Amino acid sequence: MTEKRTPHFLKQNDIPTVETSRNSLTAETQFSKDKTYKNMPMVVIAGRPNVGKSTLFNRLMRRKIAITDPTPGVTRDPVSAQASINGIPMLLVDTGGYKREPAVTQQEAVLDELVVQRSRAFFGKADVIILVLEAGLLTGEDEELITELRPYSDRIVLAVNKTEGGRNLADAWNYARFGFAPPIFISAEHGDNMQMLMDAVAVRVDVSRIEEDVSALSIRIAIMGKPNTGKSTLSNRLTHSDASIVSDYAGTTRDVVEGEFVYKQRLFKVLDTAGIRRKSKVQENVEYYSVNRAIKTLDACDIVFLLIDVRDGLTEQDKKICALASERGRGIIFVLNKWDTQEDKSKKAFRSIMEHIRIMFGHMHYAPIVAISALEGTGIIDLLNTALTVAEQLSRKLDTAIVNAALQDWLVQYPPPASKALHFKIRYMTQTGINPVSFLIFATKPESVPESYIAYLKNRIRSDLGYDKIPVQLELRASRINWENRRQDN
Repeated sequence: MTEKRTPHFLKQNDIPTVETSRNSLTAETQFSKDKTYKNMPMVVIAGRPNVGKSTLFNRLMRRKIAITDPTPGVTRDPVSAQASINGIPMLLVDTGGYKREPAVTQQEAVLDELVVQRSRAFFGKADVIILVLEAGLLTGEDEELITELRPYSDRIVLAVNKTEGGRNLADAWNYARFGFAPPIFISAEHGDNMQMLMDAVAVRVDVSRIEEDVSALSIRIAIMGKPNTGKSTLSNRLTHSDASIVSDYAGTTRDVVEGEFVYKQRLFKVLDTAGIRRKSKVQENVEYYSVNRAIKTLDACDIVFLLIDVRDGLTEQDKKICALASERGRGIIFVLNKWDTQEDKSKKAFRSIMEHIRIMFGHMHYAPIVAISALEGTGIIDLLNTALTVAEQLSRKLDTAIVNAALQDWLVQYPPPASKALHFKIRYMTQTGINPVSFLIFATKPESVPESYIAYLKNRIRSDLGYDKIPVQLELRASRINWENRRQDN
């Protein structure tokens, strides 16, 4: 369950102590974006690798969130989301596979143990545990997990998977000997007996304690960057949790893991994504899906924290992320992580790095740059305050009269270029959207307006209208009516 705390701050390390919960990427949630629920029951899906947990998770969510792949051990971090089961809001958690077979490499052994520890931590918190076994295939790992779950017998719903069309039912009935409630024979892939499973879950939860919580729109942060820049460490630091597995091995994070925290009375949602590498480095199918899921996260976030290992500097992948984020009008903050490793932490050294970034990303001079240490917790307050400023600019909406008064000043200060071959008039401008922030300018010959003049107008929008830290989208459209006449017509 979500632990309730009064938001405050630990003086040590600038770490916000926050109200937290872990969810997964829910861009198409059934519930409205500004509506959440307090004290939701937690339903945890448990089982060994490759038994169908993630497929069942996606089936109950009615959309694909967790990555599914025949490769055992795909899910590592617990992936969770707010689900509706029989109309009841619940926090549904897909845990990593309970793997106890000897690993091939030391790296796999370390990660397997981390996954088991993380899964085990959720068992005690769960209101309901869906134990998934595979019909006709009971392993030593299954039996070890069953033994570990004995203390929670009253919370367990036994789901025997892969029984589509009555397959292996005779063997599946043998699982009744474990003494749990009568097993439910399902097919997560085909949807067999899902209603029966949801009924069994719903009767085990206490709906009286669920409270609707309508609050301000959350600020959605996507933590992105190449592998091993400290994304999961920062995510855990912000959410005051350890839901994202932290490891020195590149590619540990696969699913998009979401957490929440409150800072200055604003709800933040943090999306910890897989590291994005060059195509030549992406070899596994699982990593391919992880990278694509991370890129799609840009459609579900407001601000990107682009993590840069200050020891390695900028990469081509950083440029790719920035380009994708800018195209979508997302706020971007360059986060120089591992600042604690620098011998020279002076303002002069920081300014030198800033200048280098500005040169490499000349078209993104508006993006703030913040130095932090996710490991030690330094710089976090500065990062969050910067995020609040960026979020405010992304949601700012200006009256058309104010916008056009500014436009007229800009046209006087720097008149549009004119010649026999190049002649146009800019009539008026209006703001057409927020988050992403977009403006529409009407001109007599929009195709004749040079890119340099469009860039000038964008820069003036940022500097004069209060959008100096975010990207601005500007569209030109043909019109023969000026602003004054348009107002009279209306």
